[in-house]
Amino acid sequence: MLIALWQARPGLAGYDVTDAVTFCFISQAAIGPMMVFGGGLQIAERVRTGDIALDLVRPASLQLWHLADDLGRAAFLFLLRSIPPTVAGGLLFGIRLPAQPRVWAAAAAAFTLGVLVSFCLRYLVALSTCWIMDERGSQTTALVLTVFFSGMLLPLNLFPGLLGTLARALPWAAMIQVPADVFLGKADVLPALAGQAAWIAVLFAVGALATRAARRKVVVQGG
Repeated sequence: MLIALWQARPGLAGYDVTDAVTFCFISQAAIGPMMVFGGGLQIAERVRTGDIALDLVRPASLQLWHLADDLGRAAFLFLLRSIPPTVAGGLLFGIRLPAQPRVWAAAAAAFTLGVLVSFCLRYLVALSTCWIMDERGSQTTALVLTVFFSGMLLPLNLFPGLLGTLARALPWAAMIQVPADVFLGKADVLPALAGQAAWIAVLFAVGALATRAARRKVVVQGG
């Protein structure tokens, strides 16, 4: 579908056919490490069993503990879920690879920051179960927002006018759109990475405040 679209509209959104195919495989590579469809954290289940009460009184940071676990999961899925399909896509369809080592380094940094943005968003969704007990509503809302605003469906550069501007400014863009544009050489690297880092700082701070609030009041189903 992407090939047909860009063959019919060459240069659409600043991409050619190869760029569009590359963007597609980058978005697919992000699904596992960034848990685009949600999940990856065990907080909700631990709230239901009552184990969250023990987690909250431990001297270790609940947020950093889950971050360390999530980074290990992301690294494993990057090797197992991201690289093989991308290599296969390159062999079957052809993808655009950066010609300079600095672009590879910038793309790796953007992808890593995207994983951190994903964690911060998923942590807030998971932590919401400390008050609402059932995360399915917030998970579904987060799923819709992530798929629509991350670039998972289509590059955000295709979104018109104010919608496109808003979509590129929201944190979900840092998960797929920004790493893909950095990889393709379509983004100014320093502003792109700075934008990702800014969202990480904001979302991590919100997560820390929410964790502090959870220590004062948490509804435990199983304990």
